[in-house]
Amino acid sequence: MRDNSALEALVQALRRLPGVGQRSASRMAYHLLQHDPEGAQLLARTLVNAVEAVKHCQRCHTLTEFEICATCQDSQRDATRLCVVETPADQSALERTLAYQGLYFVLMGKLSPIEGVGPNDIGMQKLIQRVDDGLVQEVILATNFTAEGEATAQRLGGDTLGTWGAGWQRIGICRFRHDCPCFDGQAQHLRFSPTGVYLMR
Repeated sequence: MRDNSALEALVQALRRLPGVGQRSASRMAYHLLQHDPEGAQLLARTLVNAVEAVKHCQRCHTLTEFEICATCQDSQRDATRLCVVETPADQSALERTLAYQGLYFVLMGKLSPIEGVGPNDIGMQKLIQRVDDGLVQEVILATNFTAEGEATAQRLGGDTLGTWGAGWQRIGICRFRHDCPCFDGQAQHLRFSPTGVYLMR
């Protein structure tokens, strides 16, 4: 039996985090065990609690502790506008702009044939049901400007939402512009224009 099997298991667990390799995971593990064991226990308890308590909002698919998230329950939000983003982090970034007052739908990913991620894996059917509630009049596609994000927006705007029944002719579908050379294509850098023109500046 290896003496440090628990330590190695911790390192491998930390490597599951995005952008964390063997070295970074080892540094984190040694720091927690050597310098901050109380922090390690707090982190463990918090992770377990989050995994048990957090779930998907039944309306927008974001992460929340409730059946319906606070944003969807907010009667002050504009229910006629629906912004489609890839992840809860993208939603949070857009919320920090304080300029968008509509509602959201979070795909929880993007199309990626190479990785085997198809329409059913990112909640497209749920999005169709959400848009078909009779309230939505405008869908804003705010997926990231990566190859996968563009493919997702194209599938949503052209092949899925754009052709879903004659009744959907009342729904406007728009895409963010990305003509600013300093924009790196991530939703975290989007800014909403209060005039309703969606710019990356």
